[in-house]
Amino acid sequence: MTPQPSPHPAARPTPHPLRFSYGTNGLTDLRLDDALSLLADLGYDGVGLTLDHMHLDPLAPDLSARTRKVARRLDELGLGVTLETGARYVLDPRRKHGPSLLDPDPEQRARRVDLLVRAVRIASDLGAHAVHCFSGIPPKETTGTAAEATEDTESTEDATWKRLAEALTPVLDAATDAGIPLAVEPEPGHLLATLDDFHRLRTALGSPDALGLTLDIGHCQCLEPRSPADCVRAAAPWLRHVQIEDMRRGVHEHLPFGDGEIGFPPVLEALAATGYQGLVSVELPRHSHAGPHFAEQSLPFLQHAASSAVPRDIARPTAPGEGPTASEAVLEGVSEGSTP
Repeated sequence: MTPQPSPHPAARPTPHPLRFSYGTNGLTDLRLDDALSLLADLGYDGVGLTLDHMHLDPLAPDLSARTRKVARRLDELGLGVTLETGARYVLDPRRKHGPSLLDPDPEQRARRVDLLVRAVRIASDLGAHAVHCFSGIPPKETTGTAAEATEDTESTEDATWKRLAEALTPVLDAATDAGIPLAVEPEPGHLLATLDDFHRLRTALGSPDALGLTLDIGHCQCLEPRSPADCVRAAAPWLRHVQIEDMRRGVHEHLPFGDGEIGFPPVLEALAATGYQGLVSVELPRHSHAGPHFAEQSLPFLQHAASSAVPRDIARPTAPGEGPTASEAVLEGVSEGSTP
C-alpha cells in the first residue's frame, strides 16, 4: 500500500543558520498541543509561547504539572521555545496589557512583576532560551495646571523611567539566578519604544548581563531611523530574541509577509552574519482566525528570503550614543489603534 503524505509535510531544510518559530499569540483558536503539533509538522524549529489563559495559563492551578507536560511535548516534537508575556488580558479582563510595569499603584505593578518572575521559572522548566517582556504605556498622571505640567514633564519622565528600572530589578534577579536572559522589547507607543530607549534602560540598570533585547523587525520598519537590517547590526551585542512580520512605515500593524514594505533578504542576511542563535519568531497576533494558513505560508517565505541573502561580513555594531536617534515626528505619527 502506498504511504499517504502528511497533511502538513515538513518544509525542506535550507542551508541558512537561522531557526524559525511561530508565535502562539497568532494561533489562539487552537489548543496548545494542536498548535505545537502543527508547527512541528510544518517544519518550524520552535515556538514563541505566549503565556495566556488558553495556552499554559500562568495563573491557573497545577502550573508545575502543566509546565512539565508542555516541556515533554516540546522535547518530543523537537521544538525550541521562547517565552512571551504579551497576552492582552491575562492579568486584567478589562485593561489591555494591564497592569504594566509602569502602573502608578505599587500593588498593581507587583502583579506584573510576579507574572514575569513566574515566566522566568516556567522558562527554566521548559528550557526556553529567553523570556520576553515590554515596558508598558506611560500612565497619564495629572500634575496640576498646564504650565505646571509643562515644567514637570522632564521630572515626570525621569520618575517613570526610574519606576521601570525598579520594577524590573527583581525580574532580572530571577533571570540571573535561572541563567535565562530577560529580553525587553521596544514597542511603539510604550515608554521603551526604540533601540535608544533600550540603551537608556540598560544604562540605568548598570548593564546587567541578564538584560537583553527582543528586536521586532516590523517595529524597526515602523519607527526606527535606521533600516531594519541596520537595526539588526546595531542591536547584535544585546540580541536575545527576534520577532518578525511585515509592516509599513509609521503604522503599527503586524502584516503577513508581502503585505508591507520590508525587504527581508537583507534583514535575514544581517541576522545570520551576527551569529544569532535564538529563534526568529513570526508575530501575527491579529491573524489567529486563519492562523494555520499563515503559519503554513510564512515558513517557506522566510526560508526563501534567507536562501536568497548573500552572506557578507557584519558591520561594526553602532555603540550607544552613536548614529541618529529616533525621530519625534515619526514616533508621534505612529498609529496606536492597531497595536497588538
